Amino acid sequence: MIYLTQLRVLLEQNFAPRACECSVSGDNSVTVKLYHPQSGEVDLVVSGLKVSSLNSPQAVASLIEELRYELQSNSLHRQGENQ
Repeated sequence: MIYLTQLRVLLEQNFAPRACECSVSGDNSVTVKLYHPQSGEVDLVVSGLKVSSLNSPQAVASLIEELRYELQSNSLHRQGENQ
């Protein structure tokens, strides 16, 4: 299992210049928030991630890829709204 501080650092490295907040709820699920540190604008919030599933480097790499996909989908959706 990965520690939240390790997860936050990995996500910030992979999604720079965004910052990241990770929190654990009572049911041991993780919420990840990616945002711009200067403006505070939130790009992505994902909750319900199981802490127990983040038990290997491959699992964390998989999570990063899923978050990239979600982030890209969100940005495409926003672009469509602005046209």
